[in-house]
Amino acid sequence: PKLTCQPRCMQVDLSGRDLEGADLNRVDFSAADLSQANLRRATLLLAVLAGASLREAEMQSADLSNAMLHGADLRYAHLGDAVLRSADLRNTDLRDADLADADLRAANLSGSRLDRAVLTGASLVDADLEDAVLRRVDLRNADLRNATLRFADLRLADLTGANLLGADLMGALLPHDFHAESVETAGP
Repeated sequence: PKLTCQPRCMQVDLSGRDLEGADLNRVDFSAADLSQANLRRATLLLAVLAGASLREAEMQSADLSNAMLHGADLRYAHLGDAVLRSADLRNTDLRDADLADADLRAANLSGSRLDRAVLTGASLVDADLEDAVLRRVDLRNADLRNATLRFADLRLADLTGANLLGADLMGALLPHDFHAESVETAGP
């Protein structure tokens, strides 16, 4: 489906809309309401979603590579298998979001809230999570190689099987049961 507002859809109410598989590359959705929208398998390459509401949006397998989502509300969003490579997610609200198996390589998540988010099997290689809040996050088997986690709050996070090889954990608040042997932090 094509939107009549394309390419400038700022502050538009698209809540609950079915946009499955839509080509939304480079569309400006700044401050738009896309809560509960169906964006499964949609392509949003270089899309601008700054300050947008994507609460409870269905975004499984969507491609948001290089998208600008800073300050967006993604609470309870379903982003399993989504591609967010090099996306700007600074200061986004991802509390309770499902990002299982998502591709977040080189994404900027600095200052974001990810409390209780599911990131099992997610790729966060080279991602920037500085000052991010990751309390109670499920990071089992996540790939965090070379990720920046400076001053991140990882209290009560599950890092079982996570790969933290080369990750910068300076000043990070780690789970009280964190043991380097339960995660991969060094090569063979």
